[in-house]
This record gives sequence, C-alpha cells and structure tokens, in this order.
Amino acid sequence: MKYYLAIDLGASSGRHIVGHLENGEIITDEVHRFKTGMDNSPHGLVWDIPRLYKEILEGIKIAFNKYKNIESLSIDTWGVDYVLMNGDIEIPPFYAYRNRRCFKASEEVHKIVSFKKLYENTGIQFASFNTIYQLYDDLKSGRLDEATDYLMLPSYFIYKLTSVKTHEYTNESTGALLNALTKDYDYPTLDKLYFPRKLFGKINQPGDYVGELLPNIQKQVGGNCKVYLCASHDTGSAFEAVDIPEKSIILSSGTWSLLGIKSKETIITNESLKANYTNEGGVGYIRFLKNIMGMYLANRVKEETGLNYKVVDSLITNSTYHQTFDVNDSSLNAPINMKEAILNLLKDNPPLTDIDLFASIYHSQALCYKKAIDELEVVTKKKYKRIYIVGGGARNVFLNNLVKEYTKLEVIALPIEATALGNIKIQMKASKEL
Repeated sequence: MKYYLAIDLGASSGRHIVGHLENGEIITDEVHRFKTGMDNSPHGLVWDIPRLYKEILEGIKIAFNKYKNIESLSIDTWGVDYVLMNGDIEIPPFYAYRNRRCFKASEEVHKIVSFKKLYENTGIQFASFNTIYQLYDDLKSGRLDEATDYLMLPSYFIYKLTSVKTHEYTNESTGALLNALTKDYDYPTLDKLYFPRKLFGKINQPGDYVGELLPNIQKQVGGNCKVYLCASHDTGSAFEAVDIPEKSIILSSGTWSLLGIKSKETIITNESLKANYTNEGGVGYIRFLKNIMGMYLANRVKEETGLNYKVVDSLITNSTYHQTFDVNDSSLNAPINMKEAILNLLKDNPPLTDIDLFASIYHSQALCYKKAIDELEVVTKKKYKRIYIVGGGARNVFLNNLVKEYTKLEVIALPIEATALGNIKIQMKASKEL
C-alpha cells in the first residue's frame, strides 16, 4: 500500500496528514499538528521561518516512524508570502502579509501601473498584501539588490528538502505577478516596476515531480520519498478536494473565507473589477473567488476574551443581537486588539456581552457571503443553488445555519481537511494511483 504525506500550513496552524487509497476512498491520518502564527518584531509582523521548517521536519520524522512506505510528499501554505534568497542564503526578515509595510507600496505601484490596468493584465483582486506590492517594498528598501531568487513559502520549504527551486503556478498566480491569459509572468508590468528578471524562473505546475529528499534530510527524518508539487496555494488544493455539480459555489472556510467557483475561463470585466473578484490559478481551471475575512476574527476574539468555542457554541443560540459590520474593514487587518476594533465598528449599537460579540461576527460573515454571492451572480450571469463549505469553519453549525438563512441556498457542510485532501489527491494522480 502506498502512503502520501500532505504538509499543510495555514496561517494559524500546520498539520501533517498521511493518506492512502482504500476501496476507492482516500483514508487520512493526522500525525502532527503545530501552531504557525505571525510574530511581532522590530520589523512588524513576521514569520518565524526556521521554527516552521523545524516543525515540518519533525512532522516528516513522525510520519516515517508510523508509515515506512511513504510514496511522496508535498507542501502547501497560504499565498502571497515568500523568502528572498541570495544564492543558498536566506535574506531576513521574513515579512508576513499582515505587515503594514505594503500600504504605501501599493499606492506607489498604482502611480506607475494603475490598478485597473493591473487587474486587466492579471485578473487579481486588490489586496494591499499582494506579492507585487511586497516585492515593490523590497525594491524600494534595497532588499532586492542582493536577491538572486524569491521563493513562495511552499517552494522555499521544498527547496530546503530537495535543493530544487520551483515556482508553482497556483501560488504564483495569487500575488498579481502572472498574466491571466499567458499564465506566465507579466513581464511588461514587472519591467515597469524595475523588478530584476532573474528573480522569476520557469513556471511549474501542480503534479510536477521535483526530486527526492536530500541525503542529510533522509538521515534527520528516517526515510526517503519522492517530492511533488501540489496546488501549493492552500486554497488551490482545497478546491481540488471536492467535485461539485453545476450551479454550485465553494466556500473554503479557515483563517480566510474564499468564496467562489471553478471557472473554465478567466473572467475579467468591469463588473468583476468593481466587485473585486479574483482569478487565481487552479488545476486546469480558474478559481474565480472573493477573499473574505474568515475565522481570524473569531479566533482573535477567543484569545482576547479567554472563551473557548465549546462555551460560545453552547450559549450563542440564545443571543438576539444581530448587529453587523464590514468584516473586510481595513481596521481589522491586524489590530492590536481585535475585540476593541470590532466594538469600534459597532459603537452605535454595541453588544452587551462577549457572546453577543461572537454572534455579531457570525452574522456579519454570513451577510458578507450573501453580498458576495449576489455579486457573483451578476458577474457570471448565473444563479446558484447550493454552497459547499469545506475546511475547519465547516464545523461551525451556528454559522452554517446563518449562511443558509442569509443566502437562501442549500448548504452542504463538509468538515474535512480539504486542503490536505486536495494535496494528497494531486500526489496520487502524479503517481498514477488516481
């Protein structure tokens, strides 16, 4: 029997999940879980890349201890973030996408290339943390002067395991660097911004073979296996986890909520621009979707109030507080205190209790999903019948019921590790087992 290891890093937690095929069904086993999370530093919010890499190695070691016959592994993470390299040497700090450095950079980029033009070329929605703005900040600060490469985080971790540098399509597409039609780098735009062309290598595809683990890595983890590229942007792998019928929407619910469809073609229109819908690369299709602030809001408030979800879940159905706010308000991007930031948006009619605050968060998310679906139907000129919710957020019964109430759609909640499952599926297809 062949086993496949999915290493899936979300913005809040990471996990190692081993999967195998049994009677036509993929059976999974989580063997390692760890916290990810951004750290405060003198440079603002950053990732502790050495710690994350150490956890990756530890999880691989645990997997080999339990399953000797691991056929392959692959890694996915959140999008847009990367590591700058000077040859084989990393260039710190390792900025996180919520770092405030990008606000000014995005304004400066748009003075050179208007957002309308950028959207026409790339099909990618505006987000101040997009890779293109992060790289422009690196250019202005001089960090690109010594850089020979930039590697998106999954590609960086795979490089550490194999010594092979890759640029995987689904992840490269998230940050407004690729031309939506050619699916290669949008070189005319990159040249206008004076980005060094040497940074941008050949675009690789999900399912591409990378190599095997380096000898020193094999000694550390106690085994060897093939390494493939999956859809290394975690949403790309999550969309691979489920096959959905026509007139259906997918909502990948985690730190972020990614709501959209699998489209056969890129959708770049005035309506999609106005709605800020994005065209991200998928596995043979376009993920036409919208980014909505997800469980990050509730997770932060949970930490700040000391409440656990069992208590919240047991009391929230009694709340009659339905006041809503814009979950994508810029003040919620990385506030020092999330509870205070949300209360400021609700100051005209504030909640009386913390449970009411959680109710407001969930009502606000459901309302935002409803508005996003209304926009989606206008842009695509289609009506949708059902919404599939996957990922950790699919376990939230209260929120699922609100989604049904607000959208009037059939809700199919699949509380599965969708990203890891999609990651494993791509490996199995690469190995000709699926």
